[in-house]
Amino acid sequence: MALAIVTGSSRGIGEATAIKLAEDGFDVLVNYSGNQERAEAVVAKIEALGQKAIAVKANVSDAEEVKEMVRIAIETFGSIDVVVNNAGITRDNLTMRMKSEDFDDVIATNLKGVFNVVQSVTRQMLKQRSGVIINMSSVVGALGNAGQANYVASKAGVEGLTKTFAREFASRGVRVNAVAPGFIVSDMTDKLGADLVEGMKQQIPLGTLGEVNDIAEAVSFLASNKAKYITGQTLHVNGGMFMN
Repeated sequence: MALAIVTGSSRGIGEATAIKLAEDGFDVLVNYSGNQERAEAVVAKIEALGQKAIAVKANVSDAEEVKEMVRIAIETFGSIDVVVNNAGITRDNLTMRMKSEDFDDVIATNLKGVFNVVQSVTRQMLKQRSGVIINMSSVVGALGNAGQANYVASKAGVEGLTKTFAREFASRGVRVNAVAPGFIVSDMTDKLGADLVEGMKQQIPLGTLGEVNDIAEAVSFLASNKAKYITGQTLHVNGGMFMN
């Protein structure tokens, strides 16, 4: 029995990732912080694939809630083999107008949340001498983006944490990498006007927005034995927006 924990997996990239990992043979802990009904729907999809799944509510910015989620995971499944730190929020505004609490909230969820989860799961992974951690970054963490000082800082920080974790845990067989999505079709882009979406496409050399499954496939690769010699890296999946 192999378990994958995917934070923020009741929708979007997190949902697609949870389902893809189930297709790969993992049981899945579906983490959510708000909509239980959507999380349970993801659980049902995973169970339909023949894998076990549970939904656990936990706000990743709350270290105690994260510890309880990890306790449930170990008690229910016995191991933690893959962790995908996908949970994240945005509170966009220009720097001059950004409220201090909006900066703090984004950092608490997107950056401290990754730290909280990794700190809680690594005791089990180091004991197992195996495990894979995949942190969700963003193309804007490399490029910067006007109106997103808090979000950009959080994602740049995630990439720094990823490298540090990779160095700390490598000797115990735990690999740590990041995936940095570009512009992905989502609930948010569905609400944007056609002109704005077209403007986004013009920034992408491949000329189109990505799909959630593009990100899920990247996570699947990094979680697999095909990536057994890869750690401390950020895999950019952005249609060429950023070329390292």
